[in-house]
Amino acid sequence: MGFSIALICFSLLLMLLVLMHKGKGGGLSDMFGGGMQSSVGGSSVAERNLDRITVVVGLLWFACIVVLGLLMKLDS
Repeated sequence: MGFSIALICFSLLLMLLVLMHKGKGGGLSDMFGGGMQSSVGGSSVAERNLDRITVVVGLLWFACIVVLGLLMKLDS
């Protein structure tokens, strides 16, 4: 039960974090006007931290799925 709740929370958080990323161009972000911004400098500290947080949450999301899969396999 706890892993199911954690999976829902990590899924929502991961969705929010991905939507917060700046569009790199060539994707759906161009369709909605995200490609109109010019990237003057490299990635800022905030963007790098957002990248790191997104990777960590993604790994935790993946770990929850693996644990839930193992628990379901052991229950049957």
